[in-house]
Amino acid sequence: MSTPAPDAPEDARSADAPDAVKPPLWRRITGSFWFHLVAAFAVTGLLLTFVAKPYVVPSGSMEQTLQVGDRVLVDRLAYVGGDPQKGDVIVFDAGAEWDTGTSPEEPPLKAFARWVGEATGFGPSGRHTLVKRVIGTPGQTVACCSAKGEILVDGEPLDEPYVHDDLAFDQGILDCTTAPRSARCFDEVTVPEGRYLMLGDHRSNSADSAVACRTDDARSDCWRWAEHDGIVGRVGVILWPVPRWSLVR
Repeated sequence: MSTPAPDAPEDARSADAPDAVKPPLWRRITGSFWFHLVAAFAVTGLLLTFVAKPYVVPSGSMEQTLQVGDRVLVDRLAYVGGDPQKGDVIVFDAGAEWDTGTSPEEPPLKAFARWVGEATGFGPSGRHTLVKRVIGTPGQTVACCSAKGEILVDGEPLDEPYVHDDLAFDQGILDCTTAPRSARCFDEVTVPEGRYLMLGDHRSNSADSAVACRTDDARSDCWRWAEHDGIVGRVGVILWPVPRWSLVR
């Protein structure tokens, strides 16, 4: 009886075997580090554009609700199928009428920092992106003040527990009937279609919709509106600093 031949050496078998099949090109591309990096940036960009966007509060006009430097998350889907309501805190792109003068051209480094801040919420925000509270919506009439110094919306006094450091008002001494009148006062106005009347919670430190209208001789075109098409979204939560984590109302 013949003895079976020993197994062929490993290297001999591998030499005769066909070359290993390479994965298809699409799998090699999608499995690469650079593809994952680009995909991560693309997904982040889509989320920031259509879902939620971080924003850094640039001024003290919304104290005490929002502090300078707070990082907040803006809900970009808040008004899909709806509109801002009275009392909402929103971020919006301000039009040219909100400019207080000629803004000097920024150095490239600061402009880049603003770009990073706009994209990430960590750093300066855009010079024309503001955060305020909706006081009047399209078609509503807004005036200040009642005999007690309250804002009137469609003739009804507005309850505003969020107001901080309001403009001086003293019934019978410094109000809307005295001369001079209180700087809190402004004449009745009807909010135009597609516009919103915005005020800061820190009334005495807010360059808002009514800032140029609080004088006896204010012009009829003194108002600055937030436009519906310029609304970024509703402020939902404070993200940073950690001790200030909270919903924004």
